[in-house]
Amino acid sequence: MQRTIIISNRLPVTVRKVDGVLQYVESVGGLTTGMSGLYKQSGGLWIGWPGISDEELTLEDKAEIKRELVEKYQCLPVFLSSGEVEQYYHGFCNKTLWPLFHYFISKADYSRDNWEVYKAVNQKFFEITNSVIGKEDIVWVHDYQLMLLPRMIKESHPDTELGFFLHIPFPSYEIFRLLIWREEILRGVLGADLIGFHTYDYVRHFLSSVRRLLGLEDNFNRLIYEDRYIRVDAFPMGIDYDRFAHADTESEQEFIQTYHEDKAGLQTILSIDRLDYTKGIPQRIEAFKRFLTQYPEYREKVRWNIIISPSRVEIDSYDELRKEVTEAISEVNGKFGTLEWMPIWYFFRSFTQEELVVNFYRHADVMLVTPLRDGMNLVAKEYIASRTDYGGMLVLSETAGAASELYEAVIVNANDYAAIGAGLKKALDMPEEEKISRNKTLHQRLKRYNVEFWGAEFIKELHNTVAESTSINRQVSIEKQSDKLVSAYKNANKRILLLDYDGTLVGFNSVPDAAKPDAEIKALLSQLTQDPKNTVVIISGRDRSLLENWLGDIDGLYLVGGHGLWIYTPEEKKWTMTSTPDNSWKDIVRPVIEMYIDRMPGALLEEKEFSLALHYRQCEAKMATNKIREIKETLMSMTNSTAISIQEGNKVLELKDSRVNKGTAASFFISRDDFDFWLGAGDDFTDEDIFAAIPEDGFSIKISLGNTSAAYSLRSWESMRRILRKFTAIGM
Repeated sequence: MQRTIIISNRLPVTVRKVDGVLQYVESVGGLTTGMSGLYKQSGGLWIGWPGISDEELTLEDKAEIKRELVEKYQCLPVFLSSGEVEQYYHGFCNKTLWPLFHYFISKADYSRDNWEVYKAVNQKFFEITNSVIGKEDIVWVHDYQLMLLPRMIKESHPDTELGFFLHIPFPSYEIFRLLIWREEILRGVLGADLIGFHTYDYVRHFLSSVRRLLGLEDNFNRLIYEDRYIRVDAFPMGIDYDRFAHADTESEQEFIQTYHEDKAGLQTILSIDRLDYTKGIPQRIEAFKRFLTQYPEYREKVRWNIIISPSRVEIDSYDELRKEVTEAISEVNGKFGTLEWMPIWYFFRSFTQEELVVNFYRHADVMLVTPLRDGMNLVAKEYIASRTDYGGMLVLSETAGAASELYEAVIVNANDYAAIGAGLKKALDMPEEEKISRNKTLHQRLKRYNVEFWGAEFIKELHNTVAESTSINRQVSIEKQSDKLVSAYKNANKRILLLDYDGTLVGFNSVPDAAKPDAEIKALLSQLTQDPKNTVVIISGRDRSLLENWLGDIDGLYLVGGHGLWIYTPEEKKWTMTSTPDNSWKDIVRPVIEMYIDRMPGALLEEKEFSLALHYRQCEAKMATNKIREIKETLMSMTNSTAISIQEGNKVLELKDSRVNKGTAASFFISRDDFDFWLGAGDDFTDEDIFAAIPEDGFSIKISLGNTSAAYSLRSWESMRRILRKFTAIGM
């Protein structure tokens, strides 16, 4: 049986040190319940921070904690200093990611120091994981605190089945793009084989950001990234249904029993939240105040119990929120309360889940859950599961992730006070038969899709995703056979390297300035050309003047521009045209392309000497897909009787003379000498001609996945650079 390794910010066991004695307190929550069977039964581990800072522990304490956690709880601790906790958790996680992902952009703090500590802590989690991970292990990383970790693990353990789940919302592209380190976060998450969210809205937002920021298109929620397929899907987290449905009814506390007797004749409303600005607590109180104003018949007929669990009280903004809530509650009670009736009862404390079930959930006529933004909100599900009499009614904001599942509830807009009031009235007045009918349906759904099912379903889909990727990817990764490649290179006397540029040596970008070669790639090419055994050729679709401007100063480097139309020889330092194509067609086709570009925001036309290229990387994906199909049909009807071909590359549609291609140029160079090592690398359809020109005992390499005639694959242009570094390390 494969081991399952769970990784999250916190362990399901909290360690405390009281009077010099270490204490271990197990958490009892939804995630703990869902994960316990997965990692314990498989002999796996749960990796995370035990909740106590380094400064409180001696070396002997750490050794004892590690031994106790591993042997008794199957947990492995990641020890963090108080400074790391402050900057990583309270800093970047809760002052940058948390507000931004919940759409509170004005509260987001972009501290570079906090970002550096966030990276360092993710690295620390990786080092602990790396020390125990096995080849057959399944790894499941959780939540926004560890968004860089999947990539770290995948790069060191490429064959490991790796999942990631985000328990908070993923924001729209327009919000996510505000994050300074957005690409790093996305690439970190894309280390996973399966990426899970609570709702399809979050899936859509993630895929939109990946498409717009990294240029990766999805096909039915599946991405091709580097050398594998990645699945992105929704897995709405369930609860431990049986625990809430069968809670011990004899555990009611005396003061709560007294409270129930005191509320005779009143309908009760209940809210349970952590102290957090995303929960919309002040807004909810204002809505209740307006409810009592608009519907005075409910005065002295309802009571609202507000339970707020202390959270992050050490942060100033949360202390201010508590004061705001307290003042708002006092205002409502002062305005509407009487000697016999207080409209709002306020509990600023934590209760156990059993206390909540038997003393609050089961006695509330209405559960009011109106977060301004919430990843899921399990409280809403817990309330339904606790009402085994199918009584009560849930009023839920549409911006809670749970709203996508619990649509039998009364759904309201959390920012519309009148709508919340109307929703309350509807829930309070709803006939008993209708409540029972709605709640029976909700119970069936929650019972079937509980937290254990959620965890098992995610792991099942992870297996399927990895198996699918393995079966489809029939190319051999050259990185896995790098010894063979490096040995062939080392033992060769005459080598030729035929390299595409965009997407192969640098990240592809349709904007010329953004695709300029950086210092590293120029240094690598320079070192390769200095070796007398090497012939290095850049074969690109780029214009010749651009290539010469970028790479012409590298001694001994051959350049091919315009997909093989122009060849630059360093010996003569001049360009030679391989054929003389007709250019008259451009005046006919250009106005048609320009007409479409005017209707495609983000598109641009690149005019080369003997070709036209329509770039649409910056366009909205669905619009571009439809328009490009229409453009191709139009252009094909215009050019079908000519030698003009239409080639579709990486977010580019290019028209050129079909008699000119990269393969012709590749064959020209291969035939010039008696080579005994051949390497051709490229990333899109236009490079297939290069692959066809490489002899069978050579190395044709496709960057990323896709249908290809290449014999080998590489994950990315970064991987190609690693290969070139190995070549330069060999020396002359």
